[in-house]
Amino acid sequence: MKRGFIPPVDSLIAFECAARHGSFTRAAEELFLTQGAVSKQVRLLEGRLGVELFRRVRQRIVLTDAGRLYLHDIRGTLEKMTNATRQVMSFAGSADVLNLAVLPTFGTRWLAPRLPRFHERYPKASFNLTVRLTPFDFEVEPFDGAIHFGEPVWAGAFAEPLFHEDVIPVASRAFRDRYMIRKPEDLAGVLRLHQSTRPDAWQKWFQQAGVETDTAFQGPRFDQFSMISQAAVSGLGAALVPRFFVEDELASGSLVKLFDISQRQPSAYHFVYPVNRTLRPVVSAFKSWLIEEAREQEQDREALLPG
Repeated sequence: MKRGFIPPVDSLIAFECAARHGSFTRAAEELFLTQGAVSKQVRLLEGRLGVELFRRVRQRIVLTDAGRLYLHDIRGTLEKMTNATRQVMSFAGSADVLNLAVLPTFGTRWLAPRLPRFHERYPKASFNLTVRLTPFDFEVEPFDGAIHFGEPVWAGAFAEPLFHEDVIPVASRAFRDRYMIRKPEDLAGVLRLHQSTRPDAWQKWFQQAGVETDTAFQGPRFDQFSMISQAAVSGLGAALVPRFFVEDELASGSLVKLFDISQRQPSAYHFVYPVNRTLRPVVSAFKSWLIEEAREQEQDREALLPG
């Protein structure tokens, strides 16, 4: 990286703020500077780059083509710098910070409610939880570990199995009663909600239940199980969801399990962590605790099985 090509950060901030507001005056108000100071920073940046970033039109400023292109790239860089700074600041007052990448519904419905138990055991630990939907490079991303669903394959990482997922058919009590859902065949004639990454889930469930239907793929699709479960609570339709995601709804009665036919997914949840990095004590402790919680999850599932 050649330092000569990196403009002063103050100039970049002034440029981005002025471009966002379309005004040096409003940028100055946000940055607690004078209008002249903001204008000077932008002129210095233009002189360094050798291009005009704004056209001055009476009392307004308008981005040039070069300015528009530069803004697109610089804005992302400034956001990354801001996020990196906030993340480093989170270490203040805590020697043990866990930076974890999590799947959104797993993090909300399974992990977050259990974190107080880990915090009681390790009160000095703190957390930064960030959503990641797909595998990433631990050499590039500053994470200590991640929750992964699928096969135990992640380049440059170990994968510790946690538990498999059992999906069950659920709906609101009102929806069940309105459509008189009494047997698995009845679900073939009602609105069913689908998870977009698992388009064949209902088809497999119908096969397991011994139901023949050519409508298994019909129905609205959602990106996240959290949206599906809320739509089911609202009475939109029947849903196939992991049981542990809807334990609270089942306990409160806002959702009811329609049948005892559950479907165990071949893939599993894993805790993955980098191969080429020595685990800090807090990460090792979290890994052990997570595996312990996962075993309790499996024991609770087995206790619910008939017989």
